[in-house]
Parts: sequence; C-alpha cells; structure tokens
Amino acid sequence: MPTTPGPVWAFIERHFRHFNAAVLKDAADAYTRHLAGGGQMLLTLAGAMSTAELGISLAEMIRRGKVHAICCTGANLEEDVFNLVARSHYERVPHYRDLTPSDEQALLDRHMNRVTDTCIPEHEAMRRIENVVLEQWLAADAQGHRAFPHEFLYTVLRSGALERWYEIDPKDSWLLAAANQDLPIFVPGWEDSTLGNVFAAHSIAGRFKSVHTVRSGIEYMVALADWYRRTSPRASIGFFQIGGGIAGDFPICVVPMLHQDLRLPDVPLWGYFCQVSDSTTSYGSYSGAVPNEKITWGKLGIDTPKYVIESDATIVAPLVFARVLDW
Repeated sequence: MPTTPGPVWAFIERHFRHFNAAVLKDAADAYTRHLAGGGQMLLTLAGAMSTAELGISLAEMIRRGKVHAICCTGANLEEDVFNLVARSHYERVPHYRDLTPSDEQALLDRHMNRVTDTCIPEHEAMRRIENVVLEQWLAADAQGHRAFPHEFLYTVLRSGALERWYEIDPKDSWLLAAANQDLPIFVPGWEDSTLGNVFAAHSIAGRFKSVHTVRSGIEYMVALADWYRRTSPRASIGFFQIGGGIAGDFPICVVPMLHQDLRLPDVPLWGYFCQVSDSTTSYGSYSGAVPNEKITWGKLGIDTPKYVIESDATIVAPLVFARVLDW
C-alpha cells in the first residue's frame, strides 16, 4: 500500500537543496529508487552508532524491508544490546570536552566507560550480557557446536532471557529487529569489541575446549560471498556505508574477491553506493577516499550511482532513513 510522505520527508524536500543537504536528499531518493527497482541494500555500521541509538530509525528500516543485510563492528553489535538492557544506567556527559584526566579517572573508578558524551555502565550492561552469552558459549563449546558472534546474540534475544531487563521499547533495538527477521549480519574483527575481549579472556583462562567455538572473520567473508552470490543474480545489491574502517572495507571487497581471486565470470558490481562520513578526502585514508577510487579496485562501476555525504552520521543517517521510510 503506498504511503503518504510525512513531515520529515516534506521538510527535506523543502529545505535540503544544496551542498551536503542536497546530496542527502539525492542519496535518499536514489536509495528508494534502488529498492523500487527490485534491489536490495547492505548497510555498514562503523563508529558508535548503536550507542548513538540509531536503532530508533534503523529498526524500522529493517522491519519495513529497507535493509537486507548489515556489516558492523563488534562494538555496534553488542552496544545495541547493552542499551536495550541498561539504558537507565547510562549517563550523558554534555561537557565532555572540558573533562580533565582526573575527571576521566573518576569515571573509570565508577566503572563508567565513556563514548564521547555517553557513559556505558560496565556492571549493568557489559557484565550482564557477558554472563548470559557466556552460558551460550560454554554450552556450544561442550557440544562441539560453532556459531558466529551475531548468531549467539540472536539466540539470546530469541530465548527471552533478557526481557526482564529491557529498559527501552524493544521496537527501538535494531539487533532485536534483525533477529526477528533473521537478517544476515557480518562482523569482521569481532575480537576488537568488549565481548570479543571477554571471549579471549575466557579462552586464555582455559574455559573453552576450542577457541574456534566463535567463528572468525575469514568465515564471515566466506558467508558474505555466499550471500552475495545467491542474492546478486536476482537483485542488484546497494551499499550504504556509515563511517569507514573495517565495517565498510570488509564487505565491499567481496566483489573483487569473487571476480579477481576466484575468477568467477559475470559477478555484478555493487548497484548503488553512498557513504556518510565526516572524514574528508585525504592521503591514504580509506574513509576519506572518493567513490571513484573504488572503480580501480573493481568494486563500483562507471555508472554506479555514487554519493558522499560529508557530515555527522548521527545527524544524517536518521534523516536519510526518515526520507526512505516516508516519515
């Protein structure tokens, strides 16, 4: 059923006419056209977008079929769940630019881990999730079962084990929405996360028979290649990148890997590309590389719709999503 555009959509239509604002509008409208033409969209999450509570809009994008796969950092994977179960214990530090080293030490002494202006409570968030997920890891290890990091969290969320601790409306959790849709997720470099460190610590302590109980980044690339090969013959796959780093570089490489390394014929390129980043063009920076550079790597084509919105993703991404959702 067609929807009537809402006030945010109309505001963007009226006011976003030039420069980054115009690119935002153009990229969102091209996103909509890509989906309307039967395409699918992979979204990448770098930075601390889960702690920024992007789930308020991203979860609805997932439920409405506007996102078909996600590649994210381990931090974004877990921090959505931390927020789900411990939101009332978070603290905002709006004057974070004025903090002294002693102020920072005082936060550490209270087990409050700061992400810019927001402190994540160690005990109520990190340790609470650790205790629940550790049970899943130990059970899997005992049975010789292996799973990806996101699959363990999917199992926990679907079991209802965390429901008694929910402190936000569950519809605002993007990972819960993804679990309900069984959305494909790829998490390169999961070791560089709180739960990744926790798993490593328990491995060092000898609690697991196999360090491979949690599957690795190479296996994520194999899974991503399988998803791309199954999906791309029936739907052009777009690439919406929030931030840069491994969350963006890992998945976009799947196309040249299939084409150049596996030497598979007729591998479609990504059918749409947009990057939201505050990293301006610079020497040697992946996050600051212009999209045309990706043509030389066999990732994008000459005619691929390409957009770069040089702005703060915590502002831009919800507006793009609102436009796509006709809010």
